[in-house]
Amino acid sequence: MEQTERVVDAHLHLWDLSVSDYSWLPPGGPLHTTFTAERARSELDAAGVAAAILVQAEDSEADTGFLLGQAGRHDWIAGVVGWVRLDDPATAERQLDRWREGTTALCGVRHLVHDDPRDDFLALPGVRRSLALLAEAGLPFDVPDAWPRHLDGVAGLAAALPGLTIVVDHLGKPPRDRDSFADWRKTLRRVAERPNTVAKLSGLQVPGEPFTVDAVRPAVETAFEFFGPQRLMYGGDWPMTEPFGGYGQAWSVLSQLLGELSGAERAHVLSGTASVVYGLPERVR
Repeated sequence: MEQTERVVDAHLHLWDLSVSDYSWLPPGGPLHTTFTAERARSELDAAGVAAAILVQAEDSEADTGFLLGQAGRHDWIAGVVGWVRLDDPATAERQLDRWREGTTALCGVRHLVHDDPRDDFLALPGVRRSLALLAEAGLPFDVPDAWPRHLDGVAGLAAALPGLTIVVDHLGKPPRDRDSFADWRKTLRRVAERPNTVAKLSGLQVPGEPFTVDAVRPAVETAFEFFGPQRLMYGGDWPMTEPFGGYGQAWSVLSQLLGELSGAERAHVLSGTASVVYGLPERVR
């Protein structure tokens, strides 16, 4: 794909080990280090990506406060998908007020459902009340790594709260084996049938499996079949891509697939959908 189009990365992480220990990080591994805004900007520049949305990497106030602080220092940060305590609506409301005071950087909320022990998290009454607050505030809700525990619940949540925009991160993490892929595909179809759902073409790497155009094509083509370009957005998922060849490899694979689309279709995926879903400022569109 000729790099003449404006690209907004809808899914990028920063973390600082002096802010929190990010307990999910494997000690001593390539991800167990601080990833700064300066390093991220270098990766984006190399790929020709203009701006990015930061996404929380820990269910904590410390992490969200850190990301909002970074957004205040760097113009290329288009917004922050942060965290609030969704299972406690009163606390969630206070946190939302705090995060939005004096800044417009907060553009969405996410909870690490794949690390939460509660299989029914998305159906908890308190969570539903908190998510209704998000809908009232016009803030979308990101759901990470939803397959296999939570993807079906996303469809139910979307039906129960039609005013809430739900973002399926990483297409729900599609599996590669044939039977599981077929089940994932059926479930994703049910999610996509709800008009208040969108999805990210991001984080499609699978440990021990190749990350190539041919390897991810079935999942990407499924996404276009079910959602269409106006409900899909590109996300680099850096630095989670570091063990798989880094930002450049992730961009290379996805940009080759997006190069098969029309210019108008690519524009939706590369910036248009993210701008609408997250209400991005004009300077980064």
